[in-house]
Amino acid sequence: MKYLRLSLRQPDWMLHPMQQFIRERDVVQYEELLSWNIETGGETEYELFYVEAKREPYEEAITSVGSIRWHRITAIDDESFYVYLCQKTRPEDETWREAYTSLNLVVLPPVVYDSDASFEMTLVGAGDDLRTLLDALPEDIEVTVHAIGEFDRRHETIATDCTERQFEALQSAVETGYYDVPRSGSLAAVADELGCAEGTASDLLRRGESAVISRLIQRY
Repeated sequence: MKYLRLSLRQPDWMLHPMQQFIRERDVVQYEELLSWNIETGGETEYELFYVEAKREPYEEAITSVGSIRWHRITAIDDESFYVYLCQKTRPEDETWREAYTSLNLVVLPPVVYDSDASFEMTLVGAGDDLRTLLDALPEDIEVTVHAIGEFDRRHETIATDCTERQFEALQSAVETGYYDVPRSGSLAAVADELGCAEGTASDLLRRGESAVISRLIQRY
């Protein structure tokens, strides 16, 4: 089983009005689609978003979107909230979704939108289907492939960019108490768990920590 992590940048004519809003207005700092459900027949969608934005202009924008039948906003704090909505499926969305819905692929949440309204998504399935997807996406969409490989327990989490050995080192460090406060385990104990020298264990931990922290900051 393979995974493909990629970003898609749609042309203006294909953008959902809220994506257009993100691209044109400096209001949304971060947005991700957490979960969704499309009714049989593909005419109605239910979606749950997590958003970091200025709420008043965001709510004004989403209220004006004709395809959205209703929405509910639940505040988390002054700068973030959830958006639960029901909307009619747009023909523009069907144009690019057909590229993967016709294949045996699973989209792994979340789908993350950046300030340009491009979005990053991860799909899981057979390698042949993933290659077919890349060929089938409309030419108008700019595609950036970030990673492709064997799907494992690290995907898609903040440990995504760790190698298997780095993840093993971090796991050993947790189990031996190396990250306890106060620390109850030693680097030597981690190295012993890994069956390597202390210098090697230290290097694995530093690289793993760097990968996790970088991914954490990038996502949140």
